[in-house]
Amino acid sequence: MIDFLIIGGGIAGLSAAARLAPLGKTLVLERETALGYHASGRSAAMFEQNYGLPSTIALSRASAAFFATTDGGFLSPRGVMFLAKSEDRDAFSAACDNFDATPIPLDEAHQRVPIINRTVTAYAALHQEASDIDTDRFLQWCARTCRAHGGDVLTEQHVTGIKRISSGWQVQTPTAVYETRLLLNASGAWADHIASHAGIAPLGITPMRRSMARIPAPGGYDLRDWPMLLDVHEHWYAKPDAGSLIISPAEEDPMAPFDAWPDDMVLAEGIARYQEFVTEEVTHLEASWAGLRSFTPDRNLALGPDRQDPTFVWVAGQGGYGFQSAPAASQLIADLISGQPSELDAATRQALDPRRFS
Repeated sequence: MIDFLIIGGGIAGLSAAARLAPLGKTLVLERETALGYHASGRSAAMFEQNYGLPSTIALSRASAAFFATTDGGFLSPRGVMFLAKSEDRDAFSAACDNFDATPIPLDEAHQRVPIINRTVTAYAALHQEASDIDTDRFLQWCARTCRAHGGDVLTEQHVTGIKRISSGWQVQTPTAVYETRLLLNASGAWADHIASHAGIAPLGITPMRRSMARIPAPGGYDLRDWPMLLDVHEHWYAKPDAGSLIISPAEEDPMAPFDAWPDDMVLAEGIARYQEFVTEEVTHLEASWAGLRSFTPDRNLALGPDRQDPTFVWVAGQGGYGFQSAPAASQLIADLISGQPSELDAATRQALDPRRFS
């Protein structure tokens, strides 16, 4: 009998496994051949504590100490620069307030990012505290921590059946049958499908596509010290990545769960919006891809036991905040299961409780 069986080997499932393995026998089942294959493997990999709904911000802030200190830290400096046109002064002011960003002169913005088009860009602001997350190392740390406490993390484990039994749950794959006391649903875009297989009412989680393109370093510049660039309306963003620049249209297109790929027209439109703000033309792409960011109906995460059956635990609805919220989100799951008091405030816990949905 397994104590905690987790379906899903992305950051949601692996971080929960790292917290739960010291508490009992833990097993993670991942359908793909690699961990973090879907949304977790296609993340923008940013840690920005002021981004998201209040409950997400609370999780991110509660995760800051973990990211800074655990295993030598998982963060490196990046910063975010917000850009706006002259007609977007109100949106610019709101972004500065929401993200605690400091307005800077356009000459300074251009000095930091020499491709900024000063004939189009009227306002710029900088939030220096935003950081890159070493997402791959974080994923591997979670899996290693789970295994170090006697847990197992298995890939190529497609769940074909889930059955409620008197002692908990029976989970079937093509090669094995597992029995577990608690079943944790960390299956990302497939979270509602897994719930339905288990006879649990879905929460109404909607996967939404987010496309990305990688282009060569604009103008041949060294991008290592550039901040992430973000339109104040979030119609596009751009971020240095391994010597290149990744650009996203920042779209949220509802999709059925599948191995997502980018829409060429959506990418082209996003790149066109980006190009308004810069002087270097995008002539070709090095690569493009897409991922599915999954949201609950109210866009708060769903963390905790199901209202129908408390032995079925949701770790879902991370949206685009899975990595930056994972340390505190996984700690909340462990606290709820172990009966320990949570450091999160009551309003945050209520906003994240899956039982809020009827």
